[in-house]
Amino acid sequence: MKNFFYYSCKKSFFQLTCIVLAASVAGMISNYSRTAKLPLIGDWTLEARLKSESDKQKPISLAEAKKLYESGSGAVFIDARSLDDYNKGHIKGARSLPWLQAEQLVMDVINTISNDTPVITYCDGEACKLSKELALFLENLGFTNVRVLVNGWSVWKEAGLPVEKDMKK
Repeated sequence: MKNFFYYSCKKSFFQLTCIVLAASVAGMISNYSRTAKLPLIGDWTLEARLKSESDKQKPISLAEAKKLYESGSGAVFIDARSLDDYNKGHIKGARSLPWLQAEQLVMDVINTISNDTPVITYCDGEACKLSKELALFLENLGFTNVRVLVNGWSVWKEAGLPVEKDMKK
């Protein structure tokens, strides 16, 4: 009985290995025959995750964002976080355009911004995707100079740069 179990497991392991190998080969052949091949190894770096379909790089460093802010270039900072988070504190002069309400509120926020104005979107946390989604949304509306300040609210505050709170609440 002990030998039967051993050989049964050995046979099952061999069959499983053959199935996995055959599926892998079939997948690679299928990918090879596609016109738009999928990469075998993905690039999960921050820069790759923030790249738009138009292949424009989206991230902006804190130093670049600070320079645009202080230069008076007319750069517009847009907070993609919820209105509650915006009211608790935001980059001084930033406009609020919560990603979850972007379609309803976008015209109120962008009506005075020209398409080539530098626009910097931000949210909070390195894993926060709201600012990237908002940047892609604005790019699709025709804005040509949209960038993302990754973990924007936290890095801006930690650098001691100008912030404000909405006093309406």
